[in-house]
Amino acid sequence: MSKKSKPSNRPANTNLLEGLVIQSFGRRFRVETADGIFGCVTRGKKTDVACGDKVLIQKTALDEGVIEEILPRASLLYRQDEWRSKTIAANVSQILIVTAGVPSCHEAMLNRCILAAEVNHLPVTILVNKMDLSESQAVFESLSSFQALGYNVVPISAKQDVSPILALLKGHTSVLVGQSGMGKSTLVNALIPEAAARTGEISEALDSGKHTTTFATLYHLDEESQLIDSPGMQEFGLHHIDSRDIAGMFPEFRPYLGECRFHNCWHKVEPGCAIEAANADGKISDSRLAFYRLLIAERNIK
Repeated sequence: MSKKSKPSNRPANTNLLEGLVIQSFGRRFRVETADGIFGCVTRGKKTDVACGDKVLIQKTALDEGVIEEILPRASLLYRQDEWRSKTIAANVSQILIVTAGVPSCHEAMLNRCILAAEVNHLPVTILVNKMDLSESQAVFESLSSFQALGYNVVPISAKQDVSPILALLKGHTSVLVGQSGMGKSTLVNALIPEAAARTGEISEALDSGKHTTTFATLYHLDEESQLIDSPGMQEFGLHHIDSRDIAGMFPEFRPYLGECRFHNCWHKVEPGCAIEAANADGKISDSRLAFYRLLIAERNIK
């Protein structure tokens, strides 16, 4: 289930500027408005602003402001573990998962990102980067099972040619997600040559001294297309998905849901489980069923 902001009942303030959050780092944000770009903070301890959010800000200085309100969202991609949630991007229309053969592709991370897309009812494409490497070619071949489920899998080499995905990006607000080191920043720099300089400027301003992406950034590809580069991650918590909704996030499970002997079947070891039978018939893969059961086990469901 996605979080969506609620309209405020606060009286209209004509001094507020409407803007778009184009960068988020910690408790600070950069907001693009018709009057320019403002460095902004939020009121109090509110930290659920995401890159891609449309907001109302109050100017406090020449190029500084305070975010007063988050406007209603079309979507919100976020992850949540047992203790906290972390926003990734708002108002996106598709999710692009970047993977490769080096470093090693973790299928569990891929599955978690796909489920996050399913929760938001967003189309997902898997970009297999570094196709000049034999390891990435092997990963691409191994993802044929995901293609069979209806997911788009596109081979690319960001250092050589990004033209295969240009049409894919047209007219969308896309977010790049994936493990660290898969080449998301290289892909962004190939699509938007000025991105490297812009990232360097922000890193210098934050005194971070880092060149890897540690904050989310929105780039305008053209008047109708945007791309959000999110920080690389090593885990993707899905605790925000209701336990009973998880099975429905697997497209290959859907034809069999409601067909189990027991209406409250968790598809673990229960007799007469239709999901188990479909797995035995080769209609559901062992790895996907194991992943589903891992998610259920994380919630300590007996």
